Amino acid sequence: MCGAELTKLPDGVQRVAAFLQASGYSQTPSMLQVAARTAQQAADALGVELGQIAKSIIFKRKSDDVAVLVITSGDKRVDEAKVQALVCSDGSKLGRADADFVKLKTGFAIGGVAPVAHLTEPVTLLDKELFRFETVWAAAGHPNAVFEVTPQGLQLLAQAPVVDVVV
Repeated sequence: MCGAELTKLPDGVQRVAAFLQASGYSQTPSMLQVAARTAQQAADALGVELGQIAKSIIFKRKSDDVAVLVITSGDKRVDEAKVQALVCSDGSKLGRADADFVKLKTGFAIGGVAPVAHLTEPVTLLDKELFRFETVWAAAGHPNAVFEVTPQGLQLLAQAPVVDVVV
């Protein structure tokens, strides 16, 4: 890829594609014919198991307004208390991030938040449940864009520790 192909993609997808390319990842994001704003919609569009969707959940660390990114399987629910215990060692609280906060910190709209290429570097956690699968699919900066990656590759790209943060 020489870069000209990237200009045909939405801005967020261009940022993710450039990040993947700069990281030495050979695949580019794919644009789906339908929006995949939820893990179920993505799984249906791709014809894969719900758990193979690597969903990116953003929380807000209240003490310093830092984004906390949790990447987990689409068939699992994040345990906020487990996340808080891992990222709020000073006793501060973790809160839900609204759409404005998500857009400001990541540069992506909810429904298309990629696990990489955020505008502001988040605290990132990768849930161990993703490692049940040979490959997973993650959002690529737009509700219609995804990329396929191994869980090990995702861990390297996101530079995240593998943890247990689901119910």
